[in-house]
Amino acid sequence: MRSDIDIGLTGANASALVDLEELLATRLLVQGNSGSGKSHLLRRLLEQSAGLVQQVVIDPEGDFVTLADRYGHVVVDAAQSESELASIATRVRQHRVSVVLDLEGLEVDGQLRGAATFLNALFEADRDFWYPVLVVVDEAQLFAPAAAADASDDARRLSLAAMTNLMCRGRKRGLAGVIATQRLAKLAKNVAAEASNFLMGRTFLDIDMARAADLLGMERRQAEMFRDLQRGSFVGLGPAISRRPLPVRIGPVLTADRGGAPKLLPLPDSSEDGAAHDLIFAPGELPMPAERPRRVRAENTDDVFERIERAAPPAYVAAPAPELSDEEREAAIDDIVLQMIADPAAIFQPAGTLHRDFQVRCRIRRLGPSIPDATAFRRRITVARARMTHPESEQEELWTRAIGISERVPEDMQGVFLLLARAAVAEKVCPSDDEIARFFGSHSPGRARRLLNHMEQIGTIVCRTDFQGCRIIAFPELEIETAAVHPKLADANATQAVEAL
Repeated sequence: MRSDIDIGLTGANASALVDLEELLATRLLVQGNSGSGKSHLLRRLLEQSAGLVQQVVIDPEGDFVTLADRYGHVVVDAAQSESELASIATRVRQHRVSVVLDLEGLEVDGQLRGAATFLNALFEADRDFWYPVLVVVDEAQLFAPAAAADASDDARRLSLAAMTNLMCRGRKRGLAGVIATQRLAKLAKNVAAEASNFLMGRTFLDIDMARAADLLGMERRQAEMFRDLQRGSFVGLGPAISRRPLPVRIGPVLTADRGGAPKLLPLPDSSEDGAAHDLIFAPGELPMPAERPRRVRAENTDDVFERIERAAPPAYVAAPAPELSDEEREAAIDDIVLQMIADPAAIFQPAGTLHRDFQVRCRIRRLGPSIPDATAFRRRITVARARMTHPESEQEELWTRAIGISERVPEDMQGVFLLLARAAVAEKVCPSDDEIARFFGSHSPGRARRLLNHMEQIGTIVCRTDFQGCRIIAFPELEIETAAVHPKLADANATQAVEAL
């Protein structure tokens, strides 16, 4: 079941939909220069998902407090002690209440410490309260700067650590980060790198346009398009948005933006001689400026607690995942692994990238939380890839023993060990250096030869050459070895095997 929310229109005037459940699992990064419409985008996202998921907004300028009037968000004034902020955040998670942490009026150090305290308390909540929460951080470069800023080093470290926890480790605790920044160069790399969804708005610097194009998988010559984007127009990409770069025009919002762009107003009439001079330099008391209306703030922590406990939690509850037997879940996982290794480009991808793609595919199949972690996934995909080299074999018992022996082999050698063992079990020739190198994601045959030499030194395999100069790999524990063939024929066979993969 999909839970799509509408954020505007695509270039083809179709509805631009965001899969909310996928967004909660994969996070979102928004970039755009000042005035590009980032805050408007965040407001649209918050309005469309209000009532579907709990929301926490880290608001450095007080722009989002107007959500309280229409959608019932509780405005939390950050000008409180750290212990009070931590207590409020804990109750926010317990009662699943949407809040806006208003940091307006605080000095830079105070903003960083307040945001860090609140985020850390959300992160450290008891496991029983790990409900899904959309955590929106506007002007994220203030809280996770790439370099030293105006704030003290202590406050900067606290805030950066809290933002890193949110983006890197928050998913398992139900915290889904949505961060907006003016420039990627200003944002800490380990915070930005964890987002899988992107919405890139107008930007002018060459380096920012190039980085935006790289993140969206676009060619460098297309990067200049980001300079021509209109206010409120973005290009989106990610599992929750689109598999290909998608132009998006953000739709209208229902609540007012206190940080809107200034409008031109007519100047006062000062045509009379000396009128403007007298207004400035005439003696007497200066007129008092009109008092700006003050928004209502909670007077103390008890008032905030009471409002949180009285607020209604989000009405949306995701449908439970279908009940699967262990055999059905294993079959589904095996099917996903086979789909992944069938992609020729997957073999050169880092293990972390492959595991993230695996997790997304498991969420699409709704397999629940009981899926292999990174270590188990790497082993499973290694075994499956080795088996694909020679799918058919009559000695499956030997193959099972080879898998068991591979658990004692160093992790970086397990893949090659299984590749060679599978060839021996199937009574096939030893793979060539090129095929071995390609198997562990390299183009260097020299690396393959060095790896074989190291495996022989530690006693994992024994390499020998027959009288015709053919390489044979023997496995002492299994008492088997690869077949012999002339090296030129081995290269031809290896080329055919690679093309078959």
